[in-house]
Amino acid sequence: MSAQMGRNLLVKIGDGGSPENFITVAGLRATTLAFNAQSIDITDNASTGMWRELLAGGIKSATISGNGVFKDAGSDETLRQAFFDQACPDFQIVIPGFGTVTGPFKITALQYDGPFDGEVKLSLTLASAGALSFTAV
Repeated sequence: MSAQMGRNLLVKIGDGGSPENFITVAGLRATTLAFNAQSIDITDNASTGMWRELLAGGIKSATISGNGVFKDAGSDETLRQAFFDQACPDFQIVIPGFGTVTGPFKITALQYDGPFDGEVKLSLTLASAGALSFTAV
C-alpha cells in the first residue's frame, strides 16, 4: 500500500434512513481512529506458577476523535442533534487504501472553540456503541 493523504481519512454520519446515506463531517482537519481490546483476567490460586491467565476474546471497542473548522453544515446539525439526544447513530470511518469501518457510535464529547482572533473550531470524540463491521477496499 502506498502512502495516503491524511485528509482522506473521513468520518461520516448516517441519516438513519433505509438505505442509510452517510454525509462527511465537514471541516475536520485531523482525525484519529483507535481500536482497543480489554482483556479479562481469569487468574486464580490454581493458575500454573501464579502466571496471569486471560480469557480468550475480551471486550473490543473503538474511539474516534477529530477536530477542525466549524462549517455550520448539515453534518454539524446532525452531530449536534445526536449529542443532545444522546443517540448512537451509525458512522462510517473511511481509511484510505484500507477499508471502511461502520457501526454505531455515541458522541461523548462535542466542543466548540472560538478564539477572539481566529476561526471557530470543532472537536469531537466518539465511542463505539455496538458491533462494528469492516469492509476492505
